[in-house]
Amino acid sequence: MTAPGETDLDEMLATLAVERRPGVFTYVAVAVPTPGLLAAANAMVDEGELTTLVVPVEAAQRAGLPATVEMAWLTLQVQSSLEAVGLTAAVSARLAARGIACNVLAGYHHDHVLVPRGRVDDAIDALTADLPDGELPPAELSDDEPGGRAG
Repeated sequence: MTAPGETDLDEMLATLAVERRPGVFTYVAVAVPTPGLLAAANAMVDEGELTTLVVPVEAAQRAGLPATVEMAWLTLQVQSSLEAVGLTAAVSARLAARGIACNVLAGYHHDHVLVPRGRVDDAIDALTADLPDGELPPAELSDDEPGGRAG
């Protein structure tokens, strides 16, 4: 049996659109998730010793948990197959080329990328830039990096 969705990487990248989910999200790790945290969770990973939840920052704060990171949630609007090869690598590479951290979650129909809230516009630009055949953008150097732009 074959999983539904697109498997051709060039096609996925050519038709890739990005949608931002409203809100600001954080990761929390708890031994036993409370009903309130479970109700607020947008994603959950049972890691054995702890359970990681991706929740709105407000839900973490209500539960008395720190919001150690503030992330924007981006959904890749291409129905990639669970058997597709290369989409996560291509997305990660495009973001890495611009120095943007990312955390990827795979759903049945779509992949989701959490990026630092302050870099969300840069992330959307990186992911939707027209690049031939999955080519990666050049890494941008800041003024204080070796070889960076002079002020």
